[in-house]
Amino acid sequence: MSADFRIFRSLEEAASAFGPCALTIGNFDGVHIGHRHILGRVREVAEQNHWKASVMMFDPHPTRVVAPARAPLLMTTPEQRCQLMRSEGIVQALVLPFDQAVAHLTPEEFVERVLVGGLGARAVLVGENFRFGHKQAGDTVSLSELGRRFGFHVEVIPAISWRGVVVSSSAVRRLVQAGDVARAWRLLARPFALEGRVVAGHGIGSKKTVPTLNLEPKFEVLPAGGVYVTRTTDLDDARTWPSVTNIGFRPTFDGDQLSIESYLLEPLTGETPRRIGVEFLRRVRDERKFADPELLKAQIMRDVARAQSYHRRLRKWTVCYHKNL
Repeated sequence: MSADFRIFRSLEEAASAFGPCALTIGNFDGVHIGHRHILGRVREVAEQNHWKASVMMFDPHPTRVVAPARAPLLMTTPEQRCQLMRSEGIVQALVLPFDQAVAHLTPEEFVERVLVGGLGARAVLVGENFRFGHKQAGDTVSLSELGRRFGFHVEVIPAISWRGVVVSSSAVRRLVQAGDVARAWRLLARPFALEGRVVAGHGIGSKKTVPTLNLEPKFEVLPAGGVYVTRTTDLDDARTWPSVTNIGFRPTFDGDQLSIESYLLEPLTGETPRRIGVEFLRRVRDERKFADPELLKAQIMRDVARAQSYHRRLRKWTVCYHKNL
C-alpha cells in the first residue's frame, strides 16, 4: 500500500487524524462499478471542500457477527479493497472491527460516536439501500435527519445497472461462481482475480501433460470448475504472462483435492514466482475426465491455441483503444 494512503484499524487510532472528511460507509466487496461511482463522488466532494476522501468498512462482515448463517462469501480482503479504492482517489480508510458492541449501537449512537465524534465527517455519501445501527434500524431517511442534527451533509447515490442488471457484490459473486467471468469483468471494470502463494503441485503436469504454476486454493469465492483464458502476474516483480488456468480436481488422474493450475503461454525466465495473481478473462470449457494423459495433453494444446488467439485479439483491441484516446 502506498505511503499516501492510510489504513486505520480502530476508532481510537482514527480519532486524532481522520477528519475533516467526506465519507462513505459499507463493505465494498469486489469494489465494482457501483462502488466506484460512489467513490468518485466522495472524491469530488472532498476535493471541492478540501476534506479527506474517506471510506469506513467493517471487518469481519457484520452478518458474520449478527447472522452467521446468512454471511456472504467474500471476493476480496480489506487490504485488496483499499488498494482498489486508492486508485479511485480515496486517501484513507477505517477498517472498523465489527463486534457485538458495534452491532448494538443505535443509529443515533453510531452517528454521534463514530461518524461525528470519531471521524469528523462533514459529508456522508451512501447507496440508496444503506442501513445502519442496531438491527439495521437506521436508513437513508434517518441518516439525513441525523445529519441535520449533527451538522453534516448526506448524499444518497442511486444504484447503477448494466444491461438490466443492478450492479451489486451479490450479482458479481453469482457470475463468478457460475463461471461467467467475462460478464463479471464488465461489472467490476477489471477482470476477477485470485492472489496467493505458489505451491507445489503433484508433479503430474511436468511429467505427463504440461508444467504449471499452482495457486494455493484458499479462497472463499472461486469461478466454477473448468478451463479459463487468464493472465498471470508475479506479485513481487510485476512480470506478467498470458496463460490458461484450470480449476478443478484433475479427474483424469482421479484427483480428490482442489487445484488452481496456470499454464504460461510465454516462457518463464528467471526465478519461479512465490506469489501470483491470476486474472480470469474468459471461460473455455468444463473440466472433464480423459481416457489417458495423452488425450488430456492434446486437449490442453487446443485450449492453449484458443487462449493464444484470444490474447492476440485482446492486445490488438488494447492498442486500438489507446490510439483512439
